[in-house]
Amino acid sequence: MALRAIRGAIQLETDEREHLLKSTAELLSKVLHVNNIENSALVSILFTATPDITSEFPALAARELGLGDVPLMCFVEMDVKGALDRVVRVMVYADIATSRQEIQHVYLRGATALRLDLAQ
Repeated sequence: MALRAIRGAIQLETDEREHLLKSTAELLSKVLHVNNIENSALVSILFTATPDITSEFPALAARELGLGDVPLMCFVEMDVKGALDRVVRVMVYADIATSRQEIQHVYLRGATALRLDLAQ
């Protein structure tokens, strides 16, 4: 087993609480599913949101998925001129046997533009 970091991002259509929670849950669920990560393997999860997202903390979506015992933290992304709007990013830390080369990072909706080489 090794500590691995898995990235992901999703662009929201709008900054509305329910949409944010549903979209963040979709992103997190996909990251865990495609990498075959059990909840017990999770070490911690970091969330970032662009400064234009203020409707809710993305970590609440993880708690609602039953990850309340996993350390979660939210941050605001740098406000870079020309950056993509309404993006939630995630960095999942997990203790898994998967090699770094086998990790599948997940970029959904408009966030695929952030990493065309990794988008699914």
